[in-house]
Amino acid sequence: MDARALIGCRHRLHLEATYPSVLSGVAEDSGVAQRRAAAAAHRDLVRDTLVAAAPEQWVVIPADQPASARAEATMRACAAGAARIWGALLPQEFDTGRRGGVEILLRDADRGGYIPVLVVNHKVTDPRQPEPADHHPVTSDLYQWNPRPDRHVRTRPQPRDQQRLAHLYRMLQRHGLASPALVGGAVGLHFDRILVHDLTTVLDDYDRRYADRIAVVRGELPTVPSKVPECRQCPWWSRPADAGLPSCERRLNDGRDVSLVAPGSRAELLRRHGVETIDDLASWRGDPPDDWQYEPFEEAVVTARAWASGAPLVRRVERVQVRRADVEVDVDLESFQEYGAYLWGTLLDGVYRPFVTWDPLPTADEARSFAEFWTWLSQVRADAAAQGKTFAAYCYSRTAEDKWLYESARRFAGAPGVPTEKEIRDFVDSPEWVDMFQAVSDQFICPNGKGLKKIAPVAGFAWRDPEAGGEASMAWYRRAVGYDGAEPELDQRTRLFEYNEDDVRATLALREWMVPRDPSRPGADAEVPGMSDFRR
Repeated sequence: MDARALIGCRHRLHLEATYPSVLSGVAEDSGVAQRRAAAAAHRDLVRDTLVAAAPEQWVVIPADQPASARAEATMRACAAGAARIWGALLPQEFDTGRRGGVEILLRDADRGGYIPVLVVNHKVTDPRQPEPADHHPVTSDLYQWNPRPDRHVRTRPQPRDQQRLAHLYRMLQRHGLASPALVGGAVGLHFDRILVHDLTTVLDDYDRRYADRIAVVRGELPTVPSKVPECRQCPWWSRPADAGLPSCERRLNDGRDVSLVAPGSRAELLRRHGVETIDDLASWRGDPPDDWQYEPFEEAVVTARAWASGAPLVRRVERVQVRRADVEVDVDLESFQEYGAYLWGTLLDGVYRPFVTWDPLPTADEARSFAEFWTWLSQVRADAAAQGKTFAAYCYSRTAEDKWLYESARRFAGAPGVPTEKEIRDFVDSPEWVDMFQAVSDQFICPNGKGLKKIAPVAGFAWRDPEAGGEASMAWYRRAVGYDGAEPELDQRTRLFEYNEDDVRATLALREWMVPRDPSRPGADAEVPGMSDFRR
C-alpha cells in the first residue's frame, strides 16, 4: 500500500484490494488521466532544471527499470552518501505492506540521513498579503537546503502531501536513513521554493491512519459505500453491475443511504446517532444531535424529505431575490489546469462574445486575450455609468473567475490593457459582481447538488452538448490546440465556444427564472416549494 491510500475512500480501497481484476480494461477517467500527464510533465521539467544546475550532485534513478532494480539503485546511492537522489524508490516492506517512492531525497549534511521532498503539480503556497502575520511557513531555496521562515508566502493546506511525507519518513526510518530533523519538503506548481513540513505533528496521525487502511486492505476491517466528493471520478461509482457486485451508486440508491443527502463527514456523524437512511433522517423528531456542526439541522431534515419526494429544490426564503440591472453581462471562463485561462466568454443583450487565445497554454498571447476581455467589460461598465444606467456582471461560482482575474493581473502586470490587482479587487468586491452560485446557495436547499448543470435544468435550460462538463472540456481543449503534437482540430474549438456560450446563457436563464423581468411569467417563487411545505 502506498501513501495515496491514506487520504480518500476506505471502501474504494477495500474494493481495489478485494477485486483487483474487476476494473481491468476500464478506461481511466479522462480528467484523472490529464492531471496525471500534466504532473509527469511538471516533474520532468523540475528534474531537468535541477539536475542541469549541478549534475555532479545528483544521482538519477532510471524510471524505466523494474521496481526491484530501482530500489537497489536507491539503496546503493544512499549508502554512497549521494547528496541528491532523483526518482528514489524504497524497498517494499512485505511485513508492514508499505511501498513508496519520492521524487527527491536530500542528504542532511548536518545531521545525517535523508529528507524526502515531493514534486507536485499543485500549489503549495500563495503570496502573503498583507503583512504582518503571526506565523511564517518555513521554506528553502531550490538549489541549496537552507530552511528559514518565509515572510512572502502562506501555506496552502495539503494533507495528502503531509501524509505521503510521513509515509516516506517511516520507510526511510526502517533503514536508518531518516534525517533526525523530522522534516520533509514539497516543490509545488510554481517551482520557486521548497515548502518545509514539520513531521513531528503528523506522524502520530499517520500511524493511526495507516494501521486502519492496511487492516482494510487485509480484510480485517469491514467497509461500506458512502458518498464523498471522490465519488465523482471513481470507477466504482457507476460501473456496470456484475453478479454480486453492484456499483456504489446503485447500492446507495437501493438502500436510500443517508450519505446521498448528507455526504462525507455528515453521514458519518448521523450514523453514530442511528441514522442510516434518508428515511431515518426525514423522520427525525426532537432536538438536533449535540455534535452537529454543519448547516442548521432542520435544513438537513428538509433535504432528506425533499429528496424522498423528488423535489429538486426547496426555497429557504419567502421571495427569491437576485440583483438586477439595466445593463447585464454574463461571464464564464475556460482554463486549462493551472496553466492559464484561454477563453473569457460574455453575453450582453443576447449576443455572445468570446475573448480567446488558441496558442497552447502557457502563452504570452493569453495577456492579449485577457486584456481585450477586461477592456471590453470596462467600456460596457463605463458606458452604462455615463448613461445613468445600473450595471451588473454575473458568473456561477466566482471562485474560478476571481482566481484567474487576480492571477492574470499578476502574471501579465504592465502589459497593454491588463488591469492592476487593485482594479480587479475594486471590481470583484463591488456589488456589480454577482455570483449566481451564492444566490442559489443562500436561497435554496439543493438535494441533488448545487452545480450549474444541476440547477439550470430546473429553470428549463439545456446544454447542446450531452457531454458538456469541465473535465470533458479539458480533453476538447487539448485537441483544439494540438496539445500533444497533432494538428489542431477546429471542430473542437467550435465545441468549446458552444459549451462556453451555453454556460453564460444558463446563468441568464437561471436569473430570469429566479427573478423574472416579466412579473406575469412563472418563476421560482411559484414553482419551488418552501421550507414550510416540508416541516410537517
